[in-house]
Amino acid sequence: MRDDDPRLPTSPGFWRSPLRGTWFTSVLGLVLLAGVTVLFVTGLVSYAAYNPDLAPVNDQTPDKGILGFYLFSWPTNPYWLYRVTQGLHVTLGIALIPVLLAKLWSVVPKLFTLPPARSLAHALERVSLLLLVGGGLFEFTTGVLNVQLDYVFPGSFYPLHFYGAWVFFAAFLAHAALKTPMALRAVRERRRDRDEAGLATPRPDAPTVSRRGALWFVGGASLLLLVTTAGQSIGGALRRTALLAPHGGADPGSGPNGFQINKTVAYAGIDAQETGDEAWRLVVTGRDGRTVRLSRADLLRLPLHSAALPIACVEGWSTADQWWRGVRLRDLAALVGYDTDPPDVLVESVQRHGAFRRAALRANQVADPRSLLALQVNGEDLSPDHGYPARVIVPAAPGVLNTKWVARMTFGDL
Repeated sequence: MRDDDPRLPTSPGFWRSPLRGTWFTSVLGLVLLAGVTVLFVTGLVSYAAYNPDLAPVNDQTPDKGILGFYLFSWPTNPYWLYRVTQGLHVTLGIALIPVLLAKLWSVVPKLFTLPPARSLAHALERVSLLLLVGGGLFEFTTGVLNVQLDYVFPGSFYPLHFYGAWVFFAAFLAHAALKTPMALRAVRERRRDRDEAGLATPRPDAPTVSRRGALWFVGGASLLLLVTTAGQSIGGALRRTALLAPHGGADPGSGPNGFQINKTVAYAGIDAQETGDEAWRLVVTGRDGRTVRLSRADLLRLPLHSAALPIACVEGWSTADQWWRGVRLRDLAALVGYDTDPPDVLVESVQRHGAFRRAALRANQVADPRSLLALQVNGEDLSPDHGYPARVIVPAAPGVLNTKWVARMTFGDL
């Protein structure tokens, strides 16, 4: 068969849809230009929220080099910061899926154009397009799988998504630099019949919907995904509308402990005897090796404080503000020699397997008066799945840094 045989995808006559054209693709491309930029920025912000240079336990990305540049020490104010930035990252990412798929559909004939490279510049453009398409599909697919708590890719999501983001965004920037002027010109002139990019088919089928109507369809699909996802980061009653959001592996039930559970006691492999009042002790170590061992009863006799804080997870979900009560982290630091200016702390859990059995917190997080070793929530003792006998809760910190089933806290420079 010849390359111009209409039965082959390499032939322009193979692609018959009258919707394809520069204007249609340009509108979708400009939406992605804004949306993907926000996704990349909020992704970098999420990376900073882990305080990656604080300790290796917070970021185990291998050989990250200059790609892992550290933005700033993550603040504790406003206390809902991570809830908003990560909720935006995940919700926007899901809402952009119809736009991404429509954009790829609109340019798919270009992927089969022959010859594959007419010049060096054209070859570089084709390579960047390959990285753009492959990177985009990889990032969106791995992100959705992780959000749905059904991650099936080999290896850790964290480094794969991290490196994939840099490959995708580099190709995205190169593509945007080449195509944005044409896209802006096409949208500004509003000439839907002009085909500057050569995307229109020479043998179009009879139209069944206009290009504007197709854009409304794509926008409606994005709006539907937005409505059925956004409630997970808002929490409360709106969480019921988040039909596509993960709801965890366990029913949290009702009552004071009736809010989202991600990592359960069963998942963490914790024996109830380990966290019982007879066996469990919190080991706190500080200046010059000073160490104290505290039972739960000992902790309850210390000055207790309360704070209303949400839990916000990297998967995009968050709870409404819960009312936590426990011992301030800075008061625990004072017990082991840090009466003023508490330092960083390494928190270790009874949990023996799985990610984030240990987590490091910066000095500013320890010093915040709302940062607690929580013993109760909403007026009741923590349930086992919410971290009984004690868990950390820190304003604006990612959920995984709010360590549950705490066994040891080591204060000092990490």
